[in-house]
Amino acid sequence: MPSKLMISVSGVRGIVGDTLTPEVLIRFSSAFAEYCQRGTIVVGRDTRVTGELMNCAVATGLLASGCRVIDLGICSTPSIQLMVKELCADGGIALTASHNGVEWNAMKFVGSDGLFLTREKQKEFLPIYERGVFKRVPWDKVRKIEKEVTANRVYLDRVLALPYIHIDALKKRRFRVALDCVNGAGSVICPHLLRELGCEVIELNCESTGLFPHAPEPVPENLKQLCAAVKVVKADIGFAVDPDVDRLAVVSDKGVAIGEEYTLAISGDFLLQKKHGLVVVNLSTSRMIEDIAKKYGSTVLRTPVGEINVSSELIKRKGIFGGEGNGGVMLPEVHPCRDAVVGMELILQYMLVSGKTVTQLVSSLPRYFIHKIKVDISHVNMPKALDRFRKAFAGGRIDEQDGVRIDFAKSWVQLRKSNTEPIARIIAEAPTKKEVETLLKKAAAVMK
Repeated sequence: MPSKLMISVSGVRGIVGDTLTPEVLIRFSSAFAEYCQRGTIVVGRDTRVTGELMNCAVATGLLASGCRVIDLGICSTPSIQLMVKELCADGGIALTASHNGVEWNAMKFVGSDGLFLTREKQKEFLPIYERGVFKRVPWDKVRKIEKEVTANRVYLDRVLALPYIHIDALKKRRFRVALDCVNGAGSVICPHLLRELGCEVIELNCESTGLFPHAPEPVPENLKQLCAAVKVVKADIGFAVDPDVDRLAVVSDKGVAIGEEYTLAISGDFLLQKKHGLVVVNLSTSRMIEDIAKKYGSTVLRTPVGEINVSSELIKRKGIFGGEGNGGVMLPEVHPCRDAVVGMELILQYMLVSGKTVTQLVSSLPRYFIHKIKVDISHVNMPKALDRFRKAFAGGRIDEQDGVRIDFAKSWVQLRKSNTEPIARIIAEAPTKKEVETLLKKAAAVMK
């Protein structure tokens, strides 16, 4: 049975050759061309083996519509977003399925502001796709594709210019870093960043082949090779990124995958010592960030899951820092998007100025246990499941911005439908493992 094409605030995702076909790609890119008034469109991609197919099909739809197409080649998704603004383009398309498996690919649509389309903008864009009638230009109006190879360099320059990053001191310290880029787009940007910060880099899976040596989502169960390497080479830290470099996971100096939630927590603990202001995170992010923000006199606002939801509030409310608990750090003074590169730099700088190891930094943070599980929803009535969920956890504070999240004094549990996979996610956090297990078991029961 064919999979379902997933259309959400995170873009259009599908399995290539199944639901994500050349015909679908041409139709979506043609619709986006019309949405952008057939102007200048920036296109970039990760290293997936289907990337060239995607690139050709998308370029066909854009060129046939009369667009000027600027091809960035292989680069990080944050670089693509920034280049839309730098090149004053009318829009951009990032070709990447982020953390999904190699059989998946996707189109992520970027507006002229360098950010993904909001739900409101999608309501303007998607009807164009659904109509399926597009204006084509004659042969003598079809442009040539322009190549622009500086995207990663432009992004690195922006990150390295942050005023609280002490490059000379970092070069002198010379951290030893083990790096796993899962043979994705991180291979063409992350080693360069680390070496420009003076690090000794031990590269794992840093060839831009698109052949993922393990499941590409940077969660602890997929980082066994990196954990072992950190121990063998006695690295100060291990970094792992997903294929499009918007999620960062950390392995400690002890060779322990500490979990993506600590990426945002450690970065925030450093930055909020430098700046005070609003922090914006999504509803599925650990409450560690609230404790950290309170310690430094800052406040936290929560949004539904989805990068654009956090980005929009960061801009609207002039927030200073934000992100998502899946390892997505967002620093508006670089660009208000999830970015593993920024996370690496902030964490290394924090290690430098504090003189602490990753293990010591983690031990200094508030201690919670968080666990996330996936549930197949192919035979689940989600509205009814959500009703049962509310009743099962009666007495807590309910937030319905994204699925249902229920907060108690020192714990919380959430049930929501994924934007990127045909599943539901159940997330629970509490001071002890036992409390988390109880919450998850109770939540999972409502899905039957």
